[in-house]
Amino acid sequence: MAMGEIGLRERKKQRMYQAVSDIAIGLFLEKGFDAVSVAEIAAAAEISKPTLFRYFPAKEDLVLYRFADHEDEAARVAVRGPSPVEALRRHFLDGLERCDPITGLNDHPEVLAFQRLLYGTPSLAGRMYGYLERSEAALAEALGGDLGARLAAGQIVAVQRILAQENWRRIAEGEGAEQVRSDAVAAAEEAFALLGAGLPRYA
Repeated sequence: MAMGEIGLRERKKQRMYQAVSDIAIGLFLEKGFDAVSVAEIAAAAEISKPTLFRYFPAKEDLVLYRFADHEDEAARVAVRGPSPVEALRRHFLDGLERCDPITGLNDHPEVLAFQRLLYGTPSLAGRMYGYLERSEAALAEALGGDLGARLAAGQIVAVQRILAQENWRRIAEGEGAEQVRSDAVAAAEEAFALLGAGLPRYA
């Protein structure tokens, strides 16, 4: 099979993932996660339930697909800069500048609705920990894979999660992204400075 055909097949597959995920999230936002059945999602996407489960083994995966591109992001970023901590610091600050939803600094109504769905649904919040564990494992591997690397990866992923959750909490309570921005930047700078001091091997 030609490489072009493989690429086309992969692009079609990714479009299917995206389309089904978007349909499911729309239904979840409208009716609530627990009120929407897998059969209802399959019918809305015009596919069979077995086909849906081939793409998404669990109902929660329909939501967490939006994080798929971010799962190995820290691992990819860590090897780019003068040091892993510095590369990740710059990347997080750039995300704040762009109001990347992954940083929690985004007050767009659709993003807020998605965040409420994610953090307000226990099964989704629980499933997020699997995503964080895989992100942590990928980063640890990029840092060398030994015990020190695993400890460092755990601390880095935890810092990013806590920073994002603090930004999201303030915005969810009514502050705008621009009101939060300066504090978010200062908190990120402080957090990564602490990481650098505590992880000299990676700073």
